[in-house]
Amino acid sequence: MLWLMLIFTMRLCLKQLLSYHRWMFEQHGKMSNTTKVWVALVRIFSGRKPLLYSYQGSLPNLPVPAIKDTVKRYLESVRSLMDDTQFERMTKLATEFESSLGNRLQWYLKLKALWAANYVSDWWEEYVYLRGRSPIMVNSNYYGMAARAGNSIHSFFLYRRKLNKEELKPVSSATSQAQLLYIHNTVQHWQDSDYIVVYHKGRYFRLRVYQAGRLLSPREIEFQIQRILDDPTAPSKGEAKLGALTAGDRIPWAKARAKYFSSGVNKRSLDCIERAAFFVTLDDDEQGMMGDDPAASLDRYAKSLLHGKCYDRWFDKSFSVVYYKNGKNGINGEHSWADAPVVAHLWEYTLATDSFQLGYTAEGHCKGEVDSSLPQPQKLKWEIPAECEEQISQSLAVAQALADNVDFHVFSFREFGKGKIKKCRVSPDAFIQMALQLAYYRDQKRFCLTYEASMTRLFREGRTETVRSCSSESTAFVRALEGGESADVCRRLFRAASEKHQLLYRMAMTGAGIDRHLFCLYVVSKYLGVESPFLKEVLSEPWRLSTSQTPPQQLELFDIVNHPEYISCGGGFGPVADDGYGVSYCILGENMINFHISCKHSCPDTVRLMKAEILCCVRKVDKKTLPLEGGTALPRQNYFSTSQQSSRNCQKQYLADVRDQGKEPGGDEEFSSL
Repeated sequence: MLWLMLIFTMRLCLKQLLSYHRWMFEQHGKMSNTTKVWVALVRIFSGRKPLLYSYQGSLPNLPVPAIKDTVKRYLESVRSLMDDTQFERMTKLATEFESSLGNRLQWYLKLKALWAANYVSDWWEEYVYLRGRSPIMVNSNYYGMAARAGNSIHSFFLYRRKLNKEELKPVSSATSQAQLLYIHNTVQHWQDSDYIVVYHKGRYFRLRVYQAGRLLSPREIEFQIQRILDDPTAPSKGEAKLGALTAGDRIPWAKARAKYFSSGVNKRSLDCIERAAFFVTLDDDEQGMMGDDPAASLDRYAKSLLHGKCYDRWFDKSFSVVYYKNGKNGINGEHSWADAPVVAHLWEYTLATDSFQLGYTAEGHCKGEVDSSLPQPQKLKWEIPAECEEQISQSLAVAQALADNVDFHVFSFREFGKGKIKKCRVSPDAFIQMALQLAYYRDQKRFCLTYEASMTRLFREGRTETVRSCSSESTAFVRALEGGESADVCRRLFRAASEKHQLLYRMAMTGAGIDRHLFCLYVVSKYLGVESPFLKEVLSEPWRLSTSQTPPQQLELFDIVNHPEYISCGGGFGPVADDGYGVSYCILGENMINFHISCKHSCPDTVRLMKAEILCCVRKVDKKTLPLEGGTALPRQNYFSTSQQSSRNCQKQYLADVRDQGKEPGGDEEFSSL
């Protein structure tokens, strides 16, 4: 009893300690005495060698913000997006909601928070992801990029072994690891599988990766993959494009599943796919940066990972791995079970293990011996009737139209990165968000509601919260920059905007965000059968600029500085709004930022915010706002010729800078006079 009481007391103390979040709001590099004491106590109560899930029971529950605080912050977030008449109307709706229906809904939400581990996560998963009836391909699933096959499958299972034994190092004692439970199989958590399902040329194969309890070596997995590649069997009737059912609308797939896949051989094969550890596609296309136009080939690579041919992926799996003919590969993640950083954690481990631990022979094969008695991969059997084939064709048509509509562009910014930005004591994320605000304003001549995802993993079963990056401070900065204000004014406004962005980010991470609270209030109103004009309008507002950063999390796995060729391009997603953009970015090392930008061809107003516009705006924000290390303002570019620069190069630099200012250059004469 004494031992149990001691354990319970230590866990309770740790939970109280992890409820302290003021450390996030302290100035960088300046830690208060309270926080120093807190850090010491957390180390004492955390233990010396914690397992992966050791802290999950000690994480605090996500708090329910006060109605008045959420409404106030919401009105503040939309002030710069509305004129006086619109804002006055919205203020009236918000005030009426706060003083009447809002308090009733809040009471029910607090009741739920008393018994639920997280008052948001289950509703977020159900209503945002699982109940959606539109295709999850493009609209929900996302992708990541990298290279090679036999080694990486072996590495995925090494990761799973560490995950099951809780040998992975927790990111920190204060973050939830709950999403890792669902990284293999599906949202329905099956017992661990000892096989994967592989798709190649219209056929589905079951490939066991364990033999007599032993994980196959990379060379043996390569050997089995080669057997599938060499298999001459033709697809059975209706099998080749079966995966299109998972790419189209959800209702037809649900009906087809109930009618054609609920019994017999079809049910057994479908169960095999859904119980597999993950799904693998052997794609006969070649992808990656190649050919005479590497930039365009990288765009095609991204689009292929996002949707492929619309039938050669199984979009319902937690994640699917795609291997191309030339050895390049990537990953497509389903979004309902977890957020992108969880898959990125797996992907980083896999890439590093592939390249720096497993390696390859001089001939390019995986290392290890092959057991010649390995059974052949088992081809799955299907009996697809003509009516089901018709449904497959209809789902494929829906998915193909969606895929063809997506425009994608991927590029790296290498002129500077977080190294320079952090030396100037500016948040790299805030810097990029300000550049994106400028790019959108120059593209659309207006501002828009902007979504940036932040994590709430400081709380039990935490998922995400929204940072509303378009603020009054950011719009004031952009207007000053575009209006030709002095560098001092722009720098002051930029500092205010970036600090406000950081404050919003920290509030979102510590449970004081706006959007998840409003979302849950809306769900409660639907359960009660009451209408709220305020909530209905708030939740119908489009996110025309949807952004997300995927930060590297396991930098100790390999040296980015000395091995830049092993850096992944990161990943991306489709646009949330039909007339909007999806922007994913990854800050890698000290001198590189990767961007993945998507929009839709069907909207003629969203075809310009691609590489040139964002690069231009990143440079412009840099020149007008970042001081030198010594604290003085950045000088204007020196356009005069030096021993390293020709006059023509100087002229090109001058013309580029003039265009960065939104002006038309005057040509040789103007340059000569300068």
